[in-house]
Amino acid sequence: MTKQRKSISRIHSKLGIGGASCAPVGRIGSHSNEAVADKIFRLTVWERHPSLAAVSSRCFLSSISVGLGKLTQPSGVSLALMAGIFIASTFSARGQDRVEEEPLPSSTDYTTAQTDLAPPPTAPTTPLGAFDSKSVMTSSSENVSSAEPRRFHYSLRLTVRGVYDDNIFISHTDRVSDYYFAIEPAITVGFGDIEGRGGNYIRLDYMPSVILFVDHSDEDTVEHLIRLEGQYRFSRLTLNLGQEVAILDGANLNSTLDTTGLLANVDVSARTRLNLYTTRLRANYELTGKLFLTGEFDASIFDYPDFISSEIISGGLYINYNWTPKVVVGIGGTAGYDFVDDPNPDQTFEQVNVRINYQATGKLNLTASGGVEFRQFDGHRGERVTPVFDAGAVYHPFDGTSVTLTAGRRMLNSGFFADQDFATTYVILRIQQRLLQRIYLGLAAGYENADYFPTARGVSATRNDDYYFIEPSVDVLITRFLSTGVYYLHREDSSSFDFFSFYDNQVGVRATLRF
Repeated sequence: MTKQRKSISRIHSKLGIGGASCAPVGRIGSHSNEAVADKIFRLTVWERHPSLAAVSSRCFLSSISVGLGKLTQPSGVSLALMAGIFIASTFSARGQDRVEEEPLPSSTDYTTAQTDLAPPPTAPTTPLGAFDSKSVMTSSSENVSSAEPRRFHYSLRLTVRGVYDDNIFISHTDRVSDYYFAIEPAITVGFGDIEGRGGNYIRLDYMPSVILFVDHSDEDTVEHLIRLEGQYRFSRLTLNLGQEVAILDGANLNSTLDTTGLLANVDVSARTRLNLYTTRLRANYELTGKLFLTGEFDASIFDYPDFISSEIISGGLYINYNWTPKVVVGIGGTAGYDFVDDPNPDQTFEQVNVRINYQATGKLNLTASGGVEFRQFDGHRGERVTPVFDAGAVYHPFDGTSVTLTAGRRMLNSGFFADQDFATTYVILRIQQRLLQRIYLGLAAGYENADYFPTARGVSATRNDDYYFIEPSVDVLITRFLSTGVYYLHREDSSSFDFFSFYDNQVGVRATLRF
C-alpha cells in the first residue's frame, strides 16, 4: 500500500497539476459490469485496454540460464553471451535429424471489440483487437474442424526469456535500465474441436508469468493470464462463450497473445496494477440458407486499484446475408452502459454498424465493420457523435508466409484523468516467414493515436498521444519440442504532455519447450 501511494504522489509531483480533470483518482465504490470484444483484430483485446488497444500470441517457452550477475547497464560481454547462446543453438540444429514441421506460435496477435465482425477468437485478446480468418459473418453451416474433434486434448509449454530493458518504468525523465528474466509456463486443456473451432468444444488456457529483475527486485511480480472458451452447435443455433482474465502488475498490457510488451499502458505511463475481466457471448441463428441473425453480449471490467476503474456492458443484434459464396454482409446495432468511478459521469452509447466479410481467395480474407457511435454523459455534457470501425486482412501469399493487417477506432475511458475519455485509432501489421522448415523470421509493427476529450462541462482535455512499436524477431526450431529465438523491441510515445512521452528499447533471448 505504501508503494502504491508513493507511486501516485510521485506522478502528482512530476506533473505538477491538480484539479479533477488533471490528477489520478483512486477507486471509489464498487464496480458494476463491463463489456469487451472478440478476436477479429487483436491489438486494441477483444476488449478494451487503456492504451494501444490495451491486451494476449501464444508464448514462446524458454529455459535459458544466463549468468549476467548484477548489471545496471548493458555490457558488450553480457549481450555477446546472450547472442552466443542463440547462435550456438542455431548451429546445433544442423546436427539433428529432420523434424516434422511445426510452426512457432505467433509472437503477436490482435483482437477487436464492440464493432467486431469475427467469431470467437482462437486466442485471448486485449482492448483493441485481433483478426480471425473465420469471420462471424460465415454461415453457421460452414465448419472447419480439427483432427479428432471428440477427443480430450492437452498441451504443456514452458517459456523462459532473458531481457535487457533500458526503460523499465517507461518514464520520460527517470530512465532506469535493468535485466530481467520471465518464466512463463502455460497449459492448455480442452475437449472437442479446440483448434478448428468449427464444432463443439470447450478450452482452457492458463499462463502465469513470473518476472524477476536483476537489480530492482522490488519490482518482481507474478501476472496471471487466463482464458476459457467454448462453443455448442444446435441444428440452427450456434452459441459461443469466452471469458478472459488478466491480472497485470507492470507497464505492459500483456495477454496470452503477447507477453513481450508490444502494448504499453500509455494512458497511465507507469508501472501499476490492473485487473481485466472480459466476457463475450455470441449466438448465431440460421433463418434460411442465406440469412442468419447474430446476437451479442459483452461485459468488461477494468479494475485499477490505484487509478480510475470502469465497467462496460453492451448488447447487439445484427442480421447477416450470404450475398455470394465469397461475400457476407450485415447490418445492426449495439447499445451499452459505461460505469465509471466517481466523480466521473456514467455514460450510455449506441452504435449503428455495417459489416462485410470478403473471402477474396483461398489466400486472402478481408473483414470490416464500420458505423457511427452516439454517446451520452449522464447530463454532464452534450451528446458526442463519432465514427467507429474495425478492419482486418489475413494474407498467405506463399507457403510459410503470413501477413496480418488490422486497424480500428473506438472510445475508451481514461484510467488516469478524471472526467476524460479518449478516442483511439490504430493500425497493426504483422509478418511471419518460415525458412528452411526451421527458421522463422517475424516482424510486428503498430501505431496508435489517442485523442482525449472531456466527459463533463468545464473540463479541458488537450492530451494527444502518438504511440508506435516495432519488433523484429528470429526463432529457430531445434527439435520438435524445443525452439530458441531472439527479438528486439522499440516502442515510443510522443505526447502533448511531456510527462507521458517515453521511448524504450528491449533485447531478448527466449527458448520454448513443448511437452
